[in-house]
Amino acid sequence: MNFCNAKHVAAAALIGLALGGANSKAWAGIDDYEFQLVQSAIKTGDAAIVAVRLVDKRSGKVVPDAVIFTQRIDMAPDGMEAMTAPVEVLPSDEPGIYRFKTNLIMAGGWRLSIAAKIQGEAETVESRLEFKATQ
Repeated sequence: MNFCNAKHVAAAALIGLALGGANSKAWAGIDDYEFQLVQSAIKTGDAAIVAVRLVDKRSGKVVPDAVIFTQRIDMAPDGMEAMTAPVEVLPSDEPGIYRFKTNLIMAGGWRLSIAAKIQGEAETVESRLEFKATQ
């Protein structure tokens, strides 16, 4: 290989490395994200607020602007999955924090099931988070 060809090969390799680094977000998998409860104990009542954060596990940073399209609250942790409560998505007052208003009619174990789409990801993030409702 002569000197000119070696320069072209080296330049092509550098361009390939630069482009590969620029697309590293494309290599993220849906398993790189998780919902976490902000509080694990919430007071009972008809205006209970359940807050969760969506975290990119690789960086530890919260993920804003996810689109929540499924939410359900039930008492599955206490063996009463059929005991559900209405749930309403509230506007966020902090990026990466997602809030839900519900009616926690009794103390005990509750589960929030949610599904969301993250910008740039093809798959859906789904979580089932368990918490305690207290008097």
